[in-house]
Amino acid sequence: MMGKYKWDIVFYLAVFLFVVYMKMNEQSLFLILGVVLTATLIMFTIRIFYPLGWETRMDRVEAFLRRQENNPRLYIYYVLANRLDDELERTIERIRNEDTNKRTQAVYNAAYGIYHNDLVAVRTAVQNMRRSDYRTYYETYLLMEEGRSDQAREHLKPISKLWMRSTLLAAIELKSGHREIAIQQAQEAMRAVRGVHRYMIFKESEKY
Repeated sequence: MMGKYKWDIVFYLAVFLFVVYMKMNEQSLFLILGVVLTATLIMFTIRIFYPLGWETRMDRVEAFLRRQENNPRLYIYYVLANRLDDELERTIERIRNEDTNKRTQAVYNAAYGIYHNDLVAVRTAVQNMRRSDYRTYYETYLLMEEGRSDQAREHLKPISKLWMRSTLLAAIELKSGHREIAIQQAQEAMRAVRGVHRYMIFKESEKY
């Protein structure tokens, strides 16, 4: 437990000592607050934003996600990627209890439906999504699962995120029996994204 929070303890101790030192030297309160807020922002970026969106080392992303048990909206990525059935049920329930807005829940419910191969659940979730890349992504997934691969290829074209398009193409090719092409598309998807989404693609592509 101590190791888990080691850097948090070091950071807060350093901030406390800095504030004491600055007060002893009668520095401006605004200067002290400015430095503390800047240091907090940097720490928050390193601890949260960087592993979420920029990290390329998958072991570090995994370690970050494992620590998010108290944040179900992040922890669900780890649970889905590692197929932890019991954890998934608890995590999705917490997400649904924390925010009952159907639009907010829609993406999580769609991912949950895919996990259980429940196309009805995915279709219901899609109907609650705003028009976006995510909605097009899940609409394409439904077309693919319904055996309409050609329509799926056309439907995904408006998606602006390259990693989303390549992930879908990898799934379509794998379902069509073109394993080598699927691997190439999965590799392209990984090159186009970092952080948590790269981790999800990495874990999914292990089965290729």
